[in-house]
Amino acid sequence: MFAHDIPKLGIGWRPELAVAIERRSDLEFVEIVAENWSVQELPEPLLRLHNRGLTVIPHGVSLSLGGARLPDLKRIKRLNELASRFNSPFVSEHIAFVRGQRLDSGHLLPVPRTRSAVKVLVENISFCKEHLKVPLVLENIAYLCDWKNSELDEAEFVSEILEATDSMMLLDLANLMANSFNHNFDPVAFLKKIPLQRMAYVHIAGGVMHNGLYHDTHAHPVPTEVHKLLVKLCDFRRPPMIMLERDDSFPQAEILNEELDAIRFATSQVPMEAR
Repeated sequence: MFAHDIPKLGIGWRPELAVAIERRSDLEFVEIVAENWSVQELPEPLLRLHNRGLTVIPHGVSLSLGGARLPDLKRIKRLNELASRFNSPFVSEHIAFVRGQRLDSGHLLPVPRTRSAVKVLVENISFCKEHLKVPLVLENIAYLCDWKNSELDEAEFVSEILEATDSMMLLDLANLMANSFNHNFDPVAFLKKIPLQRMAYVHIAGGVMHNGLYHDTHAHPVPTEVHKLLVKLCDFRRPPMIMLERDDSFPQAEILNEELDAIRFATSQVPMEAR
C-alpha cells in the first residue's frame, strides 16, 4: 500500500472543537454546516485552517432534495458563496426532505423509496446542479421510521439516484450501521450493491442504544461496529477522504484524538487483496 492510498483525514468543524482541531497536524480537511455560516461572518480559527491548506467542505442540511418543491435558490446561493470563498472541490447534502407546505421538520426525514420519489429527487438534484458552481455530493441518512410503500431497498434507491444524476456519494457509515440494525438488513450487502467508485468521502460518528433502537446522535463514541464496517469498506474500496462527526457532548482533546487515531488506524490497514 502506498501513502497516496491512505484516505485524507478530516473532521466536522465546530467552535467547541476549534482548539483541538487546530492543534492536530495531520488533518487535511474540515466540513462546515453551511446553514451556520455566511461568508461575511466566518470564524478566525476556521480561516486559519483554510490558510494552512486544509480543504473546507460546505455541508447542507436544508435543501430538502426529496421535497415536493424545487430547492430554494437562496440556500443554493449560500452554498455557492461558501464554496467560492474556500475554493471547495464540492458541496454536500442529504437524500432527504425537511419541509412540506412551508413547515420545517427540524430533522432529516427519509424519502419513500418509490420510483416516483426517485423521479422527484432526480429533478431537484438536477435543479441544484444547474445552479451550483461545484459538484453536489449526496449523503445517505439514518432513519428510525420507514415507509410501508417502498418499491426499492435502500441500496437500490441510493444507487439509482447517484447514477441518474451522475453524482458522487457521501457515504455515512454510522447512518448505514444504524439503519441496518434498526431495520434488519446486512450493511455489507449494502456496500456490495452501491457504486463505491462514486465515493467522494465518508462520515464516521457515534450513537447510543435507547429502547431497543440505535440512535445516531453524533454525541457519543464511535461504536466498534462502525469501525468494523469501515475496515470492511476499505477491503472493497478505500475512500478518498474520511471524517469524524461530533456535534454535541464535546469530548476533551485527548478523547477526540483517540477517535481520530482509530479512524487513521482502520484506514491504513493493508486491504484484503494485498494480504
